Amino acid sequence: MTEAEYIKEAKKGSSAAQKWLFDELSGRMLMVCRRYVRNEQDAEELMLDGFCKFYSSLSGLQYQGSAALFSWVKRIMINECLMFLRKKHTFVIVSEHVAETLALQEDILDNLSAAEIFNLVIQLPAGYRTVFNLYVIEGMNHGEIAALLGISEGTSKSQLSKAKSLLQKMLLQQNIEYGKRKTQQ
Repeated sequence: MTEAEYIKEAKKGSSAAQKWLFDELSGRMLMVCRRYVRNEQDAEELMLDGFCKFYSSLSGLQYQGSAALFSWVKRIMINECLMFLRKKHTFVIVSEHVAETLALQEDILDNLSAAEIFNLVIQLPAGYRTVFNLYVIEGMNHGEIAALLGISEGTSKSQLSKAKSLLQKMLLQQNIEYGKRKTQQ
C-alpha cells in the first residue's frame, strides 16, 4: 500500500494503518519533541498525545504528499510541546544580562557529532531553546514566534540572541574538553 492508501484506511479507523503511520513517523516525531522537552519520558508522552490528536483529526486531512503529511504531524507535535511547557510553567523567558558575544571558531563544529550538538541545544533554558528551535529549526520569523508564544518580537529576538551566545559558550567549552580528551588519548 502507498502512504495515501494508509491515510485513507486510517481515516476509516484501521488500527493496522494507524500503526503503520506511527511506525513511519514516530522516530522523527520523538526527535521533534526532544528538541523542545529535556525529559525523554515527557517527550515520549507528548509524542503519544500528539499522535492521538493526529488520529482524531485525520478526517480533516487532505493528503497532498509525504512532505505535507510530515509538516502537519510535526506542527501537532510542536503545539503539544508548547502547551506542555506553558502548563508546567517551564517556558520562562529568561531575563538575564545579555550574554557576551564570543567569536565562534570556524572549525569548532568539526569535532562534534550531531548527537553532541543536540545535547547542547537541549541544555538551553526552556525559553531560549524554544525560540531557538522555532527560529532556526522550524524557520519561523520573530513575528510568528511572538504570536505563537504570546511574547513581543523584541523578546523573541533577545531570547534567540541569548540562546546563540550561550550555545557559543557551550561549544567553546565542549571544544576545549574535546581537545583535552583527544590529546590525552
